[in-house]
Amino acid sequence: MKLFVRGLFACALLVAGLFFTGCSSPSQGQPMSANSQPPTAGGTSLSSPPTSADVARFRVGETVIVTFSGSLVDIPSHEEPIKEDGTITLPLIGAVTAVGKTAGELQNEIHDGYVPQYYVRLTVTVKSGDRVYYVGGEVKAPGKQLYVDGTTVTKAIQSAGGLTDFANHGKVWLNHSSNGQRIRVDYDGALQNPAMDPPVYPNDQVTVERRIF
Repeated sequence: MKLFVRGLFACALLVAGLFFTGCSSPSQGQPMSANSQPPTAGGTSLSSPPTSADVARFRVGETVIVTFSGSLVDIPSHEEPIKEDGTITLPLIGAVTAVGKTAGELQNEIHDGYVPQYYVRLTVTVKSGDRVYYVGGEVKAPGKQLYVDGTTVTKAIQSAGGLTDFANHGKVWLNHSSNGQRIRVDYDGALQNPAMDPPVYPNDQVTVERRIF
């Protein structure tokens, strides 16, 4: 009799354990939370588009213009493209890393390199040379275009003379140079809806495909 009672008690404990385990397990149909990220190819997340802060930072090949004022000595301005190692070379202080920095960050570093070691007072101003992007494919005037703030894909195409008669309006490609992201744009849709007209940044490439017929 005692064995029978003990058996019933053990079975009851087993059933209760299975019940609570099932209640604590997430349902297979439960949606992901707002912070969940779906998996992507290779297990990595998709590249995000560059931000305005990224655009403001110097890249290899961009021209840096440094001017000096506020000193008793006349110091000539310095203009130089950023070398492959990411630096520019200035008189007296030598190589200074420019790539990845904003104009403000770079001018502060240059100032600290000169003051107080070489000059008591000095004002340093840094700016970039002309920034460009590229438009190719089925546009009337393909080539390099001068970058201005607010440039979008449709504006870039218009600055290149507009589309040719052979352009595929639905296959316009924007390639971001900063992260390699490639975006397909519908030209006609972007003209009607600004949300479909992504921004173009310096050194980006806009390419318009040719229609088949």
